[in-house]
Amino acid sequence: MDNQNSEERKPISQPLTPEEVSPEQRAEMKRAMREDDLVLNPGDYVDGEKTLEEKSKQVAVDTADITGDRIVVPTYFVVDDPEEGQKALHHIKDAEEISDVIRQARIDEDGNRTWR
Repeated sequence: MDNQNSEERKPISQPLTPEEVSPEQRAEMKRAMREDDLVLNPGDYVDGEKTLEEKSKQVAVDTADITGDRIVVPTYFVVDDPEEGQKALHHIKDAEEISDVIRQARIDEDGNRTWR
């Protein structure tokens, strides 16, 4: 395996809790919601110029739900494709492909997740 492939397969950590969302991103989302005339949430917009790492950190939703609990939804879900390596799937634009990936998940008798 060459160096580029090993770089592509390194683990990516995505923000899943409010504490993991960068303060800069949170401030920009609040500013956009307050000042811009948006059709989508600020984090929903697709930027093809971002790297895989930048996409993995982008958050679509970082807000309180009706119960007051804070929820975080990543804009992109990073998946390992056997043919393409790691790639970022947009939670709206690539929803069908995300569903296909989820359908492939399996749990073995020891409770470990396996993929077909």
